[in-house]
Formats: sequence, structure tokens, C-alpha cells
Amino acid sequence: MMHMKLIIQIPCYNEAATLPATLAALPRTVPGFDTVEVLIVDDGSDDDTAGVAAQHGADHVVRFAANRGLAAAFKAGLDAALERGADVIVNTDADNQYPAEMIPALAKPILDGHADVVVGVRDIEAIDHFSPAKKRLQRMGSWVVRQFSGLNVADATSGFRALSRRAALRMNVITRYTYTLETLIQAGRQNLAVVTVPVTANPKTRDSRLIRSTPQYIWRSAVTILRIFVTYSPLKVLGTIGGLFFGLGTLIGLRFLYYYLAAGGVGHVQSLILAAILLIIGFQVGVLGVIADLSATNRLLLEEILARARDRRQGDGE
Repeated sequence: MMHMKLIIQIPCYNEAATLPATLAALPRTVPGFDTVEVLIVDDGSDDDTAGVAAQHGADHVVRFAANRGLAAAFKAGLDAALERGADVIVNTDADNQYPAEMIPALAKPILDGHADVVVGVRDIEAIDHFSPAKKRLQRMGSWVVRQFSGLNVADATSGFRALSRRAALRMNVITRYTYTLETLIQAGRQNLAVVTVPVTANPKTRDSRLIRSTPQYIWRSAVTILRIFVTYSPLKVLGTIGGLFFGLGTLIGLRFLYYYLAAGGVGHVQSLILAAILLIIGFQVGVLGVIADLSATNRLLLEEILARARDRRQGDGE
């Protein structure tokens, strides 16, 4: 009979105050698993997060010498959990905002063979401490995921999720700000089965570390979404931009032609020059979109090769 291991990973940055309550709430036995372990990723904390984690029952602590950001901590947690033989990985937050008693419900669809990724979906509109701007951006993030992956996840920014070993091997986070949108897009593009489980949210214990101010949150979220657009659908993005330049250049060129013919051979030379420049830019951006799209396709193949190599390497090490 196969020995099943669940590892609960928690990315942390200066969480010495909130971590004890979070760790105390975690289940140490979960139906379907022979072993449940807790892995802390200390993202270069200035306080004693690593020491507090060890004192309060964490089985594994991975520590960065400097702060690298939430996305890097999440990815390092996946790698460390895989190296330690995890069959299922549950990611949760250190501020105890997600209900730990829902962890068995998150893991169950994977155990039943119905899912590779399970997302705990909150009722965003019902969370009082979320600002209107944050709620709008949460909805926008879910829309972005739908556009690029075909997945209908109402709370795509939720960090409360479970991943099978197969899914974790295929996660390659590029963005540095957060991992939530990109990993779902990757799951959809790689045909991983994604399901959602409704969850509640615990009362707020501290201010968000990702959102130091609303303008900064909006700016960084916009940059993340733009990067996702360019990375995962370059032909659509660059093709649209190139089409706009080419179309504008065509219109200006037709305007020049109209005045040239109407004036008996005398036209607006400046319009002709501008039209030529816009047409050239539009064509070049369009070609760049085709090249980038080919690179994106090649990336999917490389990710599959990398996943198989990682699985084989870690399998040999067990």
C-alpha cells in the first residue's frame, strides 16, 4: 500500500507574532494521508520567524538570507516539499486568514483523483476588511485567469490551495510579486484538472504585507497582469498593438492619397512619411508577436521536459 504524505507549506516574512496561532490551528492528521508535515519558508525575515517556527512544531524550515518576495518563497516551498517526498502540497498563509480545518476538504479532490489543483474560494464581497479597490482587482485577476486558461475560478488570487505532486512539478513562477494568477494560468495551459472548494475567511490579524498602499497595490497588480498578458499570449498582445499601428498608418496613407489625387499631384508629404513609419512599426511589432508566440510554444515543451527531469531526479534521491 502506498505511503501518502501531505506537506503544508507556509511562506513567511516577519511572522513571529502570528505564526504560533497559525501553526497551532493546523491539523496533524488528515484522512487519506499517513504523514502530515509542516514546512515553513522564511523569506529573509528580520524577526525570529525561523526560530518561532521550529519552537512551535514546524517539521521543516527553509530560510532565505534576504527577502525575495512571496512568489519566490512559494516556489521554494514547492521545491522543498517535493524533495521531501510530498504527494500533496497545501499552501496557506502565515497570518491565519484561511481556515485550517478546511485543509482536508482541499486535499480530498486530489486524493479522489478528480483534481490536480484545488483552490479555496472565498466570498470576496462578504469580506469586510477588503477595500473596494482590492475587491475590483480580485475580480480582474479572476477575469485574467479565465482569458488565458479557460478556468472559471471566482477567487483566483486565493493563496489557499492544494497541489498534487504532478501539478507542483509543473509550476514555474516567473513573476516576483505574487504567484496566484500565474500558477492557475499554467495549470490551465498544461491541462491540469482544477477544481474549487468554498471556504470562509478568518478575522483579520494584521495588515497585508503585499498591500502597503492602495496605489502601490494597483500599480504592482497592473504590472503583473501586463506581464502575464505578454508572457502567455504574446501574439494576441503584440498582434493587437501592431495592428493598431498598421491600421493608423493605413488611414494616414489613404488620407495622403486622397489629398494627392484631389489636388492634382500635390499632397501632404509629412503624412506620407508618418504613414510609412507607422506601417513599418506595425509590421515589425506583428512579426515580433509571431516570434514571441513561437517562443511561448517552445516554453511549454521545455516546461514538460523540466518537470520530467525534476521528477526523475527527486525519485532517484528518495
